[in-house]
Amino acid sequence: MPKTNGSRWIQLLLGLVCMIVISSPQYVWTLFTQPLMASLRASLAEVQITFSILIVVQTFLAPCQGFLIDRFGPRLLLSVGGVVTGSSWILAARAASVPQLYLTYGLLGGIGTGIVYVGVISHMVQWFPDRRGFATGIVAAGYGIGAILTTFPISEAIKSASYQQALFRFGVVFAAVGVIAAQGLRAAQFQIPNPKSQIPNPESQIPGPESRIPNPESRVPTDYTPLDMLRTPIFWLMFGMMTMMSTAGLMVISQMAAFTRDFGMADVIVFGLPLLPLALSLDRITNGLTRPFFGWLSDRIGRENTMVIAFTLEGVAMTTWLFTRSNPTVFVVMSGIVFFGWGEIFSLFPSTLTDTYGTRHATTNYGFLYMAQGIGSVLGGPVAAVMHDAYGSWTPVFAVIIAMNFATALLAGLALKPMRTRWLGKVSASGTIAAPAIPARS
Repeated sequence: MPKTNGSRWIQLLLGLVCMIVISSPQYVWTLFTQPLMASLRASLAEVQITFSILIVVQTFLAPCQGFLIDRFGPRLLLSVGGVVTGSSWILAARAASVPQLYLTYGLLGGIGTGIVYVGVISHMVQWFPDRRGFATGIVAAGYGIGAILTTFPISEAIKSASYQQALFRFGVVFAAVGVIAAQGLRAAQFQIPNPKSQIPNPESQIPGPESRIPNPESRVPTDYTPLDMLRTPIFWLMFGMMTMMSTAGLMVISQMAAFTRDFGMADVIVFGLPLLPLALSLDRITNGLTRPFFGWLSDRIGRENTMVIAFTLEGVAMTTWLFTRSNPTVFVVMSGIVFFGWGEIFSLFPSTLTDTYGTRHATTNYGFLYMAQGIGSVLGGPVAAVMHDAYGSWTPVFAVIIAMNFATALLAGLALKPMRTRWLGKVSASGTIAAPAIPARS
């Protein structure tokens, strides 16, 4: 089906652009914390509440947003999301108090980015049933890597003009580009044929030794409603795992400017460039590359096996980062590796969820799992800031984050994998699913 395959790659490209547009509110936030503290005369913990509101609203409204996208289609809802995201920055430029900052950058920004993020991810799992990990990884990469286009320009705009001018200018750009890209999106009205998932005869539905789920994500399960999903322990295990991983990454994203300053790196030059913008730019690259890479890898070696590798990598990188924090070059390199081990959660978790619970309710189902990101923003934002203030050091904060990395890696291999194997084996034996024992490739 050349026309169909061509159409879905266009959808992938447009989804990627939409993700790039909404990446800056989260990933360049740390550049605004110091100017906002000075302008609004607020503490770090007070300002960081804005970041938590952004993520909490983005994630906790996700189930409702997913329902609306399923009801009205991606074009309309993602257009609205683009406008709201841009408007949040435009209005935040005029915020004269902390509550106004909460309402604009936080509340409106969370609504806008949430609509776009959930909409694009669910759009991809429906258009790419045969390459789910790779497709979600590509668009998630847009969210992770997109801010590299704005990190240095926004940093320079803040220095040369003001943070207000940076918010206003880029807010206009975000709204315009987001609306234009959304016009080409359309709902998937079909499933891409997957020759390897066709059952040649009824006997093939009877599970034999070779079909005992050596690779669970290769199977196509029954479509489960959100209510059915919420009744299963697998979902809550995934929710806890995503909460811990979100806490780890969002702590670094929201607090990086603060602990860079405390580590004595704020004014350091590396390779002729200021350390913080350089590290942030490298982070955006690795945070983007990790999503399609580990998504692709998970399509081949299994979701949980990939999680073990990625989450362990982040734990090792965070540990190394902490103990080598006085070396500017290593500091920059380790920041990139940390994000390479973290950003893939946005391809692995939605893919694993859809593998387990089906595509029909994928948008709303992922909306519930995505709420874990909101909890992580609170723990990694203001809670981490309060913990730092209480101990007067970032070392205890890093210690907790490192523990979360390794704990989640263990849970992926020792708990999630056997639970999903039993779950998919049970569903397969009941005759409600039929799928190959080998990952599909087309």
